[in-house]
Amino acid sequence: MQAVLGIIFHFIGGFASGSFYIPYKKVQRWSWESYWIVGGFFSWLIIPPIAAWLTLPGFAEIIGHTSATTLRYTILFGVLWGIGGLTYGLGVRYLGMSLGNSVVLGFCSAFGALLPSIYYTFVPTAGKTSFTEMLTTPWGRVVLAGVALCLLGIYLCGRAGMLKEREMPAEAKQQSVSEFNLTRGLLVAITSGILSSCFNFGIEAGKPMAEEAVALGYNPLYQNNVTYVVLLWGGLATNLFWCMILNFRNRSFGDYTDGDTPLLRNYFFSALAGTTWFLQFFFYGMGESKLGNGASSWILHMAFIILIANLWGIWLREWHGVSKRTKTTIVAGILAIVLSVVVVGLGNAIK
Repeated sequence: MQAVLGIIFHFIGGFASGSFYIPYKKVQRWSWESYWIVGGFFSWLIIPPIAAWLTLPGFAEIIGHTSATTLRYTILFGVLWGIGGLTYGLGVRYLGMSLGNSVVLGFCSAFGALLPSIYYTFVPTAGKTSFTEMLTTPWGRVVLAGVALCLLGIYLCGRAGMLKEREMPAEAKQQSVSEFNLTRGLLVAITSGILSSCFNFGIEAGKPMAEEAVALGYNPLYQNNVTYVVLLWGGLATNLFWCMILNFRNRSFGDYTDGDTPLLRNYFFSALAGTTWFLQFFFYGMGESKLGNGASSWILHMAFIILIANLWGIWLREWHGVSKRTKTTIVAGILAIVLSVVVVGLGNAIK
C-alpha cells in the first residue's frame, strides 16, 4: 500500500511538472526572461516557505540551527540545479513540450536516479541503498530493469523528435513550436538534464533538516518541505542573475510595468506557472517519504513528467503533420515509460 501511495504522489507531482509551462503560453508580449523570473519568484521564494509553514510550522527554527556545512552543500546543489532549471526552460522553448522534456529528463533521470546509489556504494551509509545492493537483490534488479525500460522509452521519444525534425517543413515546425531550433535546443537540453539531477543530490545534502523535522514529531509525509526552502534559494540565485542579464541585454526591464501589455493577466499566468512548478516537488517529497529517495522515486517522478509532457505535446498538435512512423515511435516511447512505472512499482512492492 505504501508503494501504491508513493506512485500516486509521484504521478500528481509529475502532472504538475509536465503541465507547468502551459500557463506561460498565455503570457502576451513579454520577453521570455521576464515571465520566467516572475514565475520563478513564486516557484523558489514565495510558495516554498508557505508550504513549509503550513506543514512544518517550526521550519525556520530547524533551518536556524542546521550546520553551516549542510546549508552550504544544499544551496550549492541548488545553484547547480538552478542552471539546469534555467536551461530546461530554454530547452522546452526551442524543442517544444514533447521533445524538450524527453531529452532534458532523459539525462536527468539517468544521473539523478543512479548516481546517489553509486555514491553510497563507495560511502556506505545506514538506511541508504547502494548500487551493489540493487544489483544483488531481486527487488533491486527489478527496479533497475524499470530504469532501463524508462530510458528506452526516453530514447524512443527523442528518436521521434529527430524524425519530426527531418519530416516537417520549416513553416509547419514554426507553427507547432514557434521558436523551434534543434541544434540549440539539444545543446541546452543535454546541459539541463545533467545539471537538473543535482536537485536529487540537494535533497540528500539537506536530509539532516528533514530528519530533524520528523524527530520533532512532524508528519514524515512533509519532511522535505524544510529542505526545499533552502535548496530553492540556490535555484533562485542562478535564475535571477541570468534573467537580469537578459533583461539588461534585451532592454526588457520595461515588461514588468508596460501598460500596453495585459499586465494583470501576465502576472497571473506567470504566478500560476510558478506555483504549479513547485507542486511537483511538494508531491515528490510525499512520494519519496513512501518509497525512499533512491532510483525508484527519481525515475518515477521523471517518467510521469515525460508522460504528461508528451501528452500535452500531442494535445497542442506539436506532432501534427508528421508521418505514421513518427507518430508510432512517440506512442511506443510513451507506452514504454508507462510500463517502466509499473515495473519500478513492482520492484518496490517486492522490497
